[in-house]
Amino acid sequence: MTAYTRKEILDEAKNLAKMLASTEEIDRFKKVEAKINENTKVQALIKKIKALQKQAVNLQAYDKKEALQRVETEIDRLQAEIDAIPVVQEFKETQTVVNDILQLVSGTIAREATKEIIESTGGDVLAGETGSKANKGSACS
Repeated sequence: MTAYTRKEILDEAKNLAKMLASTEEIDRFKKVEAKINENTKVQALIKKIKALQKQAVNLQAYDKKEALQRVETEIDRLQAEIDAIPVVQEFKETQTVVNDILQLVSGTIAREATKEIIESTGGDVLAGETGSKANKGSACS
């Protein structure tokens, strides 16, 4: 069995990150994000929402319930307006795809590392037990 240093593993992780950043899905995400940043309507709506969110925090701090409700309703309306913009919908879709890829990679690494640990100790992969667990018969004999 080959032993790797922590540095070698981190170097491989960085290499994997570079590979991920070069995928078609990540490239599409970056292009759509740039469109969002260039879209003046989206940026204006985001700016309004941020200002209203600050206002909501202040209203909540001063226990101004009715005014807070009006501000929250306006935030919801503006958020719905943003969500209806096609480039925003596309951005959310690409963001979901990217997150799914990252979760897939993370899960695969975790599963494969666990499998390697179990197998290297002579354990049972199906049972999820390492070989360090004593299988010397029943204690009730």
